[in-house]
Amino acid sequence: MTEPQDPGNSTRRLPTVDPVEQGGAVALDQSASAASYDPAPTKEGGGGAGRFWSARRIPAGLVALVVLGGAGLLLYDVAAVRADHPAMRWRRSLADELAQRPLNNVWVLAGAAVAMAIGLWLIVLAATPGLRDLLPMRRDRPGVRAGLDRTAAALVLRDRAVEVSGVQSVRVRMGRAKVAVRAVSHFRELDDVRADLDTVLTTGIDELGLAKQPSLSVHVRRPAKKG
Repeated sequence: MTEPQDPGNSTRRLPTVDPVEQGGAVALDQSASAASYDPAPTKEGGGGAGRFWSARRIPAGLVALVVLGGAGLLLYDVAAVRADHPAMRWRRSLADELAQRPLNNVWVLAGAAVAMAIGLWLIVLAATPGLRDLLPMRRDRPGVRAGLDRTAAALVLRDRAVEVSGVQSVRVRMGRAKVAVRAVSHFRELDDVRADLDTVLTTGIDELGLAKQPSLSVHVRRPAKKG
């Protein structure tokens, strides 16, 4: 018979690995665990909480300036030719070079590659939201959006972790989909320290109020021996 699951608990713990195998040898002074979480349901009327889109004013301004300058210069040259004036030297030189150089020329291929790279870069900027350091928070009210900086979230979780008894130092790496915690414990059993870290950090992640709660990975080890 299987034990009934509590519907209010959305935490799914993966198997605990202790001790950890490294390079064929068993490390007896390490303890690790991982957990994942189901996204918290959004309150009715709050709407979805997607990622924030970057305005990208600098790339847009640079492209606008280049297009405006090139179009203005070309329009001036065309108008000068229509008024029975000779075309600008750069346009005549460019036309002669394109007429003389074959398509497999190194400079032609290099120019095409640069133009293609710039075009792909602009397409990526236009199709991706950006602002990877800003984590969207749950939308409890319509028309209101909030975000949390990844560095600030990592500092909050680190402050929670260093309060656990036995923890000497902690490093928290906050990603959009995963929180990686590496702690050093100088006393207490590693499994006990890891279990306390799991509990504290699970509560801390839930209290951050993120729209999509990241998974949690905790790794605890002993300090390196001196000498």
